[in-house]
Amino acid sequence: MWESLLEDPGEGQGAGAHMISTARVPADKPVRIAFSLDNASDDAPPEDAIPLVFPELEQHLQPLPPCHDSLESMEVFKQHCQIAEEYHEVKKEIALLEERKKELLAKLDQAEKEKLDAAQLAREFEALTEENRTLKLAQSQCVEQLEKLRIQYQKRQGSS
Repeated sequence: MWESLLEDPGEGQGAGAHMISTARVPADKPVRIAFSLDNASDDAPPEDAIPLVFPELEQHLQPLPPCHDSLESMEVFKQHCQIAEEYHEVKKEIALLEERKKELLAKLDQAEKEKLDAAQLAREFEALTEENRTLKLAQSQCVEQLEKLRIQYQKRQGSS
């Protein structure tokens, strides 16, 4: 698919040229190409060549260092840094809002549980109130019956 090679430095390109080859990479994967014209070692990975301006930002979102000779490159770098800073702030705000959401959901859960508990307590109160009324009625009927029995007993005692 995409494969290119520069000529070997021994074939007339001069001492500063390097061979660059790109492997076949799917279109949806980010590709980073780093190169240098000095004779530095090629052992260091490309990620080490680009300092992390925002360490908490994912590598593929890091602003690339500008070309200091180009005013446009410097402006693009500044804009990218501002966007990266805004992105970081938005991520922090999202994290805070998600934490607040968890807290509110926990409070809502607790309120619903308390509401169910209150409804259960209200039902129990109604049942106990009804039982209390029934027992008071039964007690008053028993007191009346006892009084009638005493009167009858006293009448029998008096007549015998």
